Amino acid sequence: MTKLYFILLLLTLSITHGADWPSWLGPNGDGTSSESNWKSEINDPSWKAKVGVGFSAVSVANGKLYTMGHDGKKTGGQETVHCLSAKTGKSIWTHSYPAPLLDYLHEGGPCSTPTVDGESVYAISKHGLLHAYNANDGKVLWKKDMKKESGMKHPPEWGFAASPYVLKGQLIIEAGATYCLNKETGEIIWKSQTYRPAYGTPIHFKPSEKSIIAILKTEGLVLLDSKNGKTLAFEKWETSYRTNASTPIIHGDKIFISTGYQRGCALFQWKDEKLHKLYENKVLSTHMNHAILVDGFLYGFDGNVHMAGKKDFVCMEFLTGKENWRTTDRGLMIGSLTVAGKRMILLGQRGELVYAKVNPAKFDEIKRDQAIGGRCWTMPVISNGMLYLRNARGDLFCLDLQI
Repeated sequence: MTKLYFILLLLTLSITHGADWPSWLGPNGDGTSSESNWKSEINDPSWKAKVGVGFSAVSVANGKLYTMGHDGKKTGGQETVHCLSAKTGKSIWTHSYPAPLLDYLHEGGPCSTPTVDGESVYAISKHGLLHAYNANDGKVLWKKDMKKESGMKHPPEWGFAASPYVLKGQLIIEAGATYCLNKETGEIIWKSQTYRPAYGTPIHFKPSEKSIIAILKTEGLVLLDSKNGKTLAFEKWETSYRTNASTPIIHGDKIFISTGYQRGCALFQWKDEKLHKLYENKVLSTHMNHAILVDGFLYGFDGNVHMAGKKDFVCMEFLTGKENWRTTDRGLMIGSLTVAGKRMILLGQRGELVYAKVNPAKFDEIKRDQAIGGRCWTMPVISNGMLYLRNARGDLFCLDLQI
């Protein structure tokens, strides 16, 4: 009985204990956290920091927080990679470099999120400058100009927005073509064929013996062999204003994509070395922040941030595409979300914070309040009981939700 109790205790601690959030979409690569033991309260921030203009989310590892921002200058501006204490917000190190603002139809500034891997952190600027840093002191280990490497005369229309993606010894970078670099040296291992740039981050899955990278490029969904970059499948998927900007959602051999401007969504299956479409509909059109899959249901925002028309939060059955429920919430409009345990954390477009239960039967709200203000398109992140919120002008707030 004592041994069984000990095993159950370990399982409980693994579910409720705090966890790092080392990269875009967190430790599981799906926007979810196992943290469940946090307060459903919205109090004053425990600390605030200024990190510059932009939409970069935060990554948290080993007590440190990493994010990016721009000084906002139209000419002669700089972009900065920040390393802060995750607990206090105190600056540990920064690294700045000349960078254009790239503010086409938005405030500008970096959109990608730093990726922490062991003692290294990788960050790519809005104009394609890739750095590898020592995570502890910010020493530059190597750098590479991906715009120059790709042969682009100018950055992509919306800038370099995909976050660096680590796959064992590989570092996967989006620069028109998909590039695989040696993460230790920056040496290019392979390059895929060239597509129009992807604004969403690549993701890896292994439905069988083959190791595959999925990316939603501007012209469609691309599956690449992770060993050599060879295109395994392509499914045309174009969206108005060239805004395919989400990371594919993977579950087993299933791949879900969704984009805005009423383009809708689709579910595919990788089977017999081919990509098969299971359904396509307009139940869910995610503009920039993609949906999150929990227990067979997708939760996400349907609509566009800067246009008239529906702005709903939707629950949809993953395998069938059937709509379970939708709610029009003028407080949230088109926001972003994360899931921690059995609760959702939603950050509205204007900084309203909402906690809700994960419930496929209805929108089950627990608490809401105005939390940060400004334009908020950046995903909220919870790590080790601390909730991090960021707006476009560069305010970074930390709410202590530890129990």
